[in-house]
Amino acid sequence: MQRKGGRGKRGEEFDVEAVLDELYTMPPPGFVARREELAAAARTAGRAEDSRRIRAARRPTLAAWAANLLLRREPDDSRRLLELGEGLREAYRTLDPAALKDLSAQRRRVVATLARRAAGLADAAGHRLSAAAQQDVAATLHAVLADPGAAEEWATGRLTGALSPPSDFGFSGPDAATATVTLMATAAARPKTARTAEKPAKRIGKKAAEAAGPTPEDELAERRRIRREQLAKARQAAEEAEQRLRDRRVEAAEAAESLTRAGERRDEARRETEAAERRLRAAREAWENADRAHREAEERHRSTTDARTAAEREARTAAQEVRRLAGRTGRRA
Repeated sequence: MQRKGGRGKRGEEFDVEAVLDELYTMPPPGFVARREELAAAARTAGRAEDSRRIRAARRPTLAAWAANLLLRREPDDSRRLLELGEGLREAYRTLDPAALKDLSAQRRRVVATLARRAAGLADAAGHRLSAAAQQDVAATLHAVLADPGAAEEWATGRLTGALSPPSDFGFSGPDAATATVTLMATAAARPKTARTAEKPAKRIGKKAAEAAGPTPEDELAERRRIRREQLAKARQAAEEAEQRLRDRRVEAAEAAESLTRAGERRDEARRETEAAERRLRAAREAWENADRAHREAEERHRSTTDARTAAEREARTAAQEVRRLAGRTGRRA
């Protein structure tokens, strides 16, 4: 790991941004373990703040991970998608019917193609996307086209959840943008005089519609929009709950593995302790035997010393007696 402007262990540079980029291309099932490994490495390298940043990284949903993977693995197509979004938003702001029609057609093709490509990348990495996750990827790409904030967020490559396009941009249904473009193109194609003549009637119709309140069609469309939003939120909540479950399973598996390793270390320590105790008992027995032998040797040494002293005394006495007797015998002769 490297960090710009900093040094890690052994003089290597430490780039926490590169570390986070790597982390968010990890398949979600391995995210937590890899995050902890990288955070520990940063802490070991003396980068406490970087370690906190890494540890604070949230695990992405499968759909968000696939969108991140698409950005990293397909940079040219991702750049074209961002450029298409800029053009589409500009056409929408200026109400350019021709541009909207052309760009909307491109939008549908590009989103469908890139969503399939993201699913393929995820599948190649060993994680097949469910139908709901594929829809979340498509919704994220639609949001990137419609919302500059979503585009900036996706461009970081660190999404943690799917993005939702704004409902007022014509992305609330598969045919909404087509209908909007068709109506605007029809209005643009009408003769100016006809449009001018229609203005009073339109104003009257508008006032009447406002006085009459929402039509059944409007109410049905609103209910559908609300249901779509609720469904999108429910899917997101279900995906996040599933990811939390996966996180807990990973953590439980890691805890079980740690428990197993700790049990093995404990058993090994117990075996070593028992062996050490056996060696200690043997050493104590050897010490006691040696101590007893030493005491016995001391006793023998004292006994032999006393016997030698007595023998020396007797030898001196006998020698004196010999000299005495020899002297007396010499005088008599």
